[in-house]
Amino acid sequence: MAIERVILAAPRGFCAGVDRAIDIVNIALELYGTPVYVRKEIVHNAHVVQELRGRGAVFVDELDEVPDGARVIFSAHGIGPAVRAQAAAKGLRVIDATCPLVTKVHLEALKFAREGRVILLVGHAGHDEVIGTMGHAPGQMVLVGSVEEAEQVQVPDPERVAVITQTTLSIDDTLEIIAVLKRRFPKAVFPPKDDICYATQNRQMAVKEMAGSVDLLLVIGSPNSSNSMRLVEVAQAVGVRAHLIDDVSEIDPRWLEGVRTVGITAGASAPEHLVQETVEFFQPMGVSRVEELDGIREDVVFALPPEIQRDLPAGSKAARSLRVLGRP
Repeated sequence: MAIERVILAAPRGFCAGVDRAIDIVNIALELYGTPVYVRKEIVHNAHVVQELRGRGAVFVDELDEVPDGARVIFSAHGIGPAVRAQAAAKGLRVIDATCPLVTKVHLEALKFAREGRVILLVGHAGHDEVIGTMGHAPGQMVLVGSVEEAEQVQVPDPERVAVITQTTLSIDDTLEIIAVLKRRFPKAVFPPKDDICYATQNRQMAVKEMAGSVDLLLVIGSPNSSNSMRLVEVAQAVGVRAHLIDDVSEIDPRWLEGVRTVGITAGASAPEHLVQETVEFFQPMGVSRVEELDGIREDVVFALPPEIQRDLPAGSKAARSLRVLGRP
C-alpha cells in the first residue's frame, strides 16, 4: 500500500453559521457558567458536541428536559414557533443560534404563507432544519424529497404555489427536483435568492474540481450531517469512490487498495483538526506531497445574537479568546 499524494479540498470544514453557533455555546459558558442547556446537537458533528459537553454544555432532545427558568440555546438548524412558545411558557432564557441563512428560509415561508400559497419545501424528511422550517407554516407546507415526489405532489391550486429548499442539499439533485416543479407548476414563485447556502455550494464545487485528480475521496463528517452526506453523493455521481468518516478510526484499509492519490474534504460542521489528523494518518504510507486546492475564499461572518451581544462586556475574556468577530 503506497499512497503517494494527498489533496485537500478548499474550502472545507466550518462555515460561518457553524463558527457562530459553536462560539455562542462557548461564550454562554464563559458568561453564565454551567449548566447551559442546548436543544438538539448545536451542529451535526459528534466531535464538536462531545467537546462542548466536556466544557459543561448539557444537550437535550426536547425542552421538557430543561428546568423552568434555565438558560437554553437553540441549535443552528432552527426551530418552529411551537418550540419558541414552549420556551416562553417555561420561562426559559433563550439564546437563538439558528444560522441566519436558515432564518432567511423561515422568513420566506412566513411571507408565502401570508400570501395564501401552498409551500413546497424541497428537503429531507426528519432533518432538524426541515422540522423547524415546516413548523412555520404547518398547514400550508408539503415536503418534497425526490424527483418522484415532485412528479406526484398534489396541491389545491396549482397557480398558488411557492417553492423553498433546505439549505444543505445537493445542488445537482435540487436542480432536477426544481425543474420538475417548474414544469408542473409554471406559475410557482421562488425566493429571489437561492436557499442552498454558500458553504454547501462551495464545498460541492470543490469536490467536483478535485474529482479527476483523486482515486479515493474521504469526507470528514458525522452521518447525521446532511451537507457531509451530500459531498459523498456528489463525488460518487462523478465517478469517484467516496466514503464518509467521523475521524481516522473509521478508515477501512480495504478502501486503500490500489489507491495512489487520496482526496480529503470536510463537511461544514467538521473541525479542521480532524482533517489534519487524517493527513497525518497517511504520511507514514509514503506520501511525498500534500497539496491544497486553490478554492473560493470564504470571508462571511455572522453577528452574534442580540442576547449575547447585550451581556458581553467589552474587552472580556470571551470577546478576546473566543474570537467573537469570527475565526481567521
